[in-house]
Amino acid sequence: MRALLQRVSSGVVKVDDQLIAQIGQGLVILLGIGQDDNEAAAEYLTNKIANLRVFDDEDGKTNLSILDVKGSAIVVSQFTLYADTRKGRRPSFINAADPSIAAPLVERFAEMLRGHGVPTQSGEFGAHMLVEINNDGPVTIWLEK
Repeated sequence: MRALLQRVSSGVVKVDDQLIAQIGQGLVILLGIGQDDNEAAAEYLTNKIANLRVFDDEDGKTNLSILDVKGSAIVVSQFTLYADTRKGRRPSFINAADPSIAAPLVERFAEMLRGHGVPTQSGEFGAHMLVEINNDGPVTIWLEK
């Protein structure tokens, strides 16, 4: 499981010009599910994300978590995080999980993040999404389990 976190001042997800998710301060989480991923990996990453100190305190140091700043999250499924570009010029996505496995695990990931106390919205699995990310910092963190 791979998660690319972007600390944002705001984030929006649209599908077919319809707003499906919108947050202010928080994290936009681009989430890739691999073939061997499971709920244990999701639990590890959601716990890490909920408590990861990537927000600034009053002194400008990154000492606060998303819970501390009462931020929100958007989880966006992104199988392209499993792109293998070692051969040729066209990425291979063979290591990404099949949608029948990935879709429920992405939803479970969002549920687990909510369970940690983070208000969480989701993109639409398998849809062509327009994701607006106002990266704050910029701060971008790669996590993998």
